[in-house]
Amino acid sequence: MEVLKPWQWMLYIFFWSLFLTVMERHGLATWPEFLIRFLSSFVQNTLIVIPSLYLVDYLRPIFKNASIPSVSVHIVLLMMFASIISLTLVMLIMVNFGWIEYDHHAFVADLLFDTLMTAGFTLVFLLYFLRHHRELNALKSSFEYKLTAENDMIKARMAPHFFFNTLNTLVSLIESNPPKAASLLQHISALFRASFNGAHEISFEEEIALCEHYLAIETSRLADKLEVSWQLPDEDIMYDMVITAFTLQSVLERMLLNVVEMTTETIHVTIKVTWQQHWVAITLTIELPKNTLIINHDLRQHMDFHVQAERLRAYFGQSADIKSKVTRTQAVTIIHYSLYDAGL
Repeated sequence: MEVLKPWQWMLYIFFWSLFLTVMERHGLATWPEFLIRFLSSFVQNTLIVIPSLYLVDYLRPIFKNASIPSVSVHIVLLMMFASIISLTLVMLIMVNFGWIEYDHHAFVADLLFDTLMTAGFTLVFLLYFLRHHRELNALKSSFEYKLTAENDMIKARMAPHFFFNTLNTLVSLIESNPPKAASLLQHISALFRASFNGAHEISFEEEIALCEHYLAIETSRLADKLEVSWQLPDEDIMYDMVITAFTLQSVLERMLLNVVEMTTETIHVTIKVTWQQHWVAITLTIELPKNTLIINHDLRQHMDFHVQAERLRAYFGQSADIKSKVTRTQAVTIIHYSLYDAGL
């Protein structure tokens, strides 16, 4: 929910004061009386609203741990107290300037009326914001549930084929090459431990580490069929870059799954990362084998990264996207998103 700026509050107060003055126009005989009444109403409402809002904002850490009814009561009492103080102050100023004559009974009646009006309108606004707050919480819960479901979907897609293929490789290495089996087990442990942390934002260096764990596992299984080339920015630049966990890894896995395992040729993979003017572009290029008819068809069927793109948009805005293109010689996927609002 967007927070109103002070000048916007002043604009609302101006028109609200004008509305109240117009409602009382029948009791005002001349234009000077109208202007004086409008000015007093504007000053009074300003003294009620602006200090109260800043005080509520100051007390936010205390209100955060309190119940909604308790916070509502405190805010109403605060606004009523501010109404009493502001009306008394404005009345004293107007009496001292000789704009009005002091009438005790009229003062008490105005004080009671304005205090009750302030309490009533405060309750109305609180009910409105409470309803809006509940709608936002419901939307947030639905959004978090959707992200969790999509993350589970990604893990479910990764786990079956990858897990069992890795187990088979590990079993064979335990007998033939125990040191390599131990190294492979460390990669497996790191990758699957990270996969159960849920959908969250991580540093780009962590995502590269996840990809390297994954590629180390696949390389141990595919032997000489896979060659990967990284083109990365300087470490100082990468230090400031972030991405949603397993976005690059899951895209890389999907592309390799539909190419490497369907051919006996060596497949060359290039991963190029650039960051210019707060925009990150990750280009994954896989050189396709010569016999690409079946592979091209399968790639076009499976190069849909809608889930990964939605997770990117959830953290980096609607401009984030993942696009793929398959030609006769290569498959290219570009992950594109902005870090402008990532708090860098």
